[in-house]
Amino acid sequence: MLPLIFSTIACLFHNPAIVLKPDHLFDGTATLQSGWIVVVDGNRIVAVGPASTVTTPPGARTIHLPGCTLLPGLIDAHTHLMLQPYDMATWDDQVSRQPMAERVCRATVHARANLMSGFTTLRDMGTEGAQFSDVGLKSAILKGVISGPRLLVTTRAIVASGSYAPRSFAPEWRIPQGAEEADGEHLREVVRRQIRAGADWIKVYADTPHGPGETPRPAFSLQELELVVATARDAGVLVAAHAQSKEGMRRATVAGVATIEHGDSGDLALFRLMAEKKIGYCPTMSMSEAYARYAGWKTGTPPPADIISKRASFRAALDSGVTIVNGSDMGVFAHGDGVRELELLVAHGMTPLQALHAATGAAAKALRVDHLVGRIQLGLEADLIAVEGNPCQEIGALRKVRCVMKNGELFKAP
Repeated sequence: MLPLIFSTIACLFHNPAIVLKPDHLFDGTATLQSGWIVVVDGNRIVAVGPASTVTTPPGARTIHLPGCTLLPGLIDAHTHLMLQPYDMATWDDQVSRQPMAERVCRATVHARANLMSGFTTLRDMGTEGAQFSDVGLKSAILKGVISGPRLLVTTRAIVASGSYAPRSFAPEWRIPQGAEEADGEHLREVVRRQIRAGADWIKVYADTPHGPGETPRPAFSLQELELVVATARDAGVLVAAHAQSKEGMRRATVAGVATIEHGDSGDLALFRLMAEKKIGYCPTMSMSEAYARYAGWKTGTPPPADIISKRASFRAALDSGVTIVNGSDMGVFAHGDGVRELELLVAHGMTPLQALHAATGAAAKALRVDHLVGRIQLGLEADLIAVEGNPCQEIGALRKVRCVMKNGELFKAP
């Protein structure tokens, strides 16, 4: 008798399964289906397929999504939750003048904005002087204290001594930097310390605009980058490299990083080398355009030289066959506007289907979370969004989010 009572009680408190019925379904690979439905029970996808072949569980809640496309929750592999757009506050002011508590409060707002815009997974690429606050933000989201995407964090990031910022102070002043400085053998200790603090990935700046002028130059030797990669690998952690110059990209590629960020000076040969070594590429097209706007460029006018160069580099990446991973550098521009990167990927050479894959299945694989998310597949965790229209034909449809589910929990529904 007691087992029956306990079973009845458990059923009373068990949330009913949810059936999602869209017009179309993009599964995170390259396939668009019509007339398919998805059943979610708990935090998992328990059924997916044509409506005529899927049995609806008794008592399930059905969410009808007419005129909508269901797709995996979007992934952005390059964000900064601790930053706000630079036309609101300069990077120097944010890093050296805003209290860390204020920056964390802002980050909670940023996290929710990104989730509600359809991004259910973010890789945060450095706290920019806010120490290990991304670890706490991730913990708060996991515990349900605040709403936000699932996070992969890199904590403080690593830069060569004297190569980063803030730097607009008298030389006799030692100013806290926006990332952790290390060189030579000391890199081993810093990598281990960041992993111990909770880093899911290690981010290293393979180049920065140090030395005379503003041109990015290699910041670490090949041997130093190899040490970073080897130390992280021993702990089962991968490395992402900020690299804008050709030599910075080359060294990071040879050292064995898993993704390269920005790649502004990349050419066909470099991207082919990355493809050969199965290194993912986050173009951050929207970051480049945001910087240009902050410098005075207005959309609709002839683009400045650096934008022309960036677009040519992206074209070379497409021609090379390197894996494009959606990564925007959101934070440099407004949180909640992550679709901008996908719009730019399409505007400069990708098809909408390719861009969607870069923000779902391809991104999940590059971040090594494809066993959890990135596709609509039986057994995966239920990170799903529905948008009005068909983003496989018109990428801008991603801006019309009608439903957001993360880990089986509904955050927005019609």
